[in-house]
This record gives sequence, C-alpha cells and structure tokens, in this order.
Amino acid sequence: MAFVKVSTLPEVQPGWVVKTHVDGHPYALVNDGGVVHCLDGECPCTGGPLGDGALRGGLVVCPWHGWRYDCKSGICAYDDTVKIDVFPVKVDGEDILIDVQRALND
Repeated sequence: MAFVKVSTLPEVQPGWVVKTHVDGHPYALVNDGGVVHCLDGECPCTGGPLGDGALRGGLVVCPWHGWRYDCKSGICAYDDTVKIDVFPVKVDGEDILIDVQRALND
C-alpha cells in the first residue's frame, strides 16, 4: 500500500487531533501549527483512542489516562523508552495522505 487519502486540511485544522482509519486500524492525524503528522491511534497505556485526544504544546494527550506523546517522534513525554509509531504524511492540495506501511521511527 502506498499513500492513501484519509482526510482534508479543512477537516484537520491547526491545533486539532482527528481520528481516521485505514483497513480498520485507527490513526491520529495532528495539525501542529500547520504541519500535519500521523501517529498510531492506539495509546500503549490501555489502547486509548489518541485520535480523540488533544494537542498541548506539540504533545498528543491520550483522553483516557493523560499519557502524552511528541507528535513528531511518537516518544512518550514521561518515559522515553515508550513510543508509538509515526507515519509519513503527504499533503496534495487539500488532501491529506498517509503511508501506513512505513513507520518513520522503527
């Protein structure tokens, strides 16, 4: 699978975290100051839905237990040995595309 369209820029405004799915798996789209990032949508704490979380100072906050992850690296703010996958994002016009086959931080 190459890049697939998952959303549009109007649906992911700056400061927003939005959930999306590819083949049934959840992902979190994050617009941090106009730059869109994509993270795995499940928090390692208990599988919390990161796409339903919030963005605070460049960190995605899990809505279930408050764990925080850097939206660029996927590294947990509280324990740098914990990380979630981040995926390539391409913006084509207003379309947001992600490549879920190629995690950037493996």
